[in-house]
Amino acid sequence: MGKRIGLAALLGLLLTAPAVAADDASSCAEGIGMIRDALASNPPDGAVPKLRKALRNAEREQREGEFDECLDAVGDARKALGR
Repeated sequence: MGKRIGLAALLGLLLTAPAVAADDASSCAEGIGMIRDALASNPPDGAVPKLRKALRNAEREQREGEFDECLDAVGDARKALGR
């Protein structure tokens, strides 16, 4: 009986994984847009290099399908903006 419960839990995790990945992909794309908008709106000079680096990293991770790492880069951009 224990194996059935474990198998059911594993199956449940596998079925929810694509939905989580889709959410992360969407959040990644939105974050990249936020960084681009911030760069276009003349941020403080000290934030510009950090924002460019975050954008470069986020775009690379998006291409590689590493959406959790993309979101880390978006978080770095938010910190640079004080958000």
